[in-house]
Amino acid sequence: MIKLLVADDEAIERKMLVSILEKEFSTEAMVRVAENGRQAVEIAAIWNPDVVLIDIEMPGINGIDAARRILDQQAGTKIIFVTAYGVFIYAQEAVKLGACDYILKPAQPEEVVRSVRRAAGQAESHRQLQALAPEAGRLDPGASGDKTAALMARVRKYLQHNYMLCDISLDSISAILNINASYFSSLFKRSMGINFVDYLTELRMNAARELLLDPLRSTAEVAGLVGYENANYFTRAFKKKTGMTPTEFRRSAAQSARDGRGGEGQP
Repeated sequence: MIKLLVADDEAIERKMLVSILEKEFSTEAMVRVAENGRQAVEIAAIWNPDVVLIDIEMPGINGIDAARRILDQQAGTKIIFVTAYGVFIYAQEAVKLGACDYILKPAQPEEVVRSVRRAAGQAESHRQLQALAPEAGRLDPGASGDKTAALMARVRKYLQHNYMLCDISLDSISAILNINASYFSSLFKRSMGINFVDYLTELRMNAARELLLDPLRSTAEVAGLVGYENANYFTRAFKKKTGMTPTEFRRSAAQSARDGRGGEGQP
């Protein structure tokens, strides 16, 4: 069962989030609530939730500080921030903490469900990868058998769920698997036919293309959502990969959409 903790000092908002979660995850999750940041930290320390949905603006310990304390206790907990203010005001801090998402109030049910499912997927893929650590240490870098294939399938799944985390790297995954980074790099390249950095960049750029189609998202926000703390670095990486800056990509996509609409109904 997924353990979900909802922390919000506003009773109406708390009840709304709990209602959404219990309706969508009735058979797969347990939901608990906290009325403030301090209570969220105390419950998390005892209950060890998989995902915490936490309001940012709360009296006493705010959501950012509470999330930091929770992550200090249980680094594997996934955080989703909820805020009534402009999303990007808190984006940089959320990204630094490794938050899965930040949702603008009033939260839309489909957005809450999508975000929680992604966070739960991250938590589960992390557990599955950790479970393979004993096997990983016994693999031969030159091997191409079933055990190597199984390990790389889990690594691939982990990356697909976690590419947006700023601190994800070859070293961080090697640490989860408890194996040497060079050894893991060799396994990855031999099995996947591409080096780790290029594969991670491909995942991030594919996600960025989709996010850039939303004109309401700034380039800096998109950068944070695909794992880049520095928007300028993201812009350089995006241009290197696509041949266009994010702004040029948006213009090209918008023009293509206009051309497509203009051609509707033509023979």
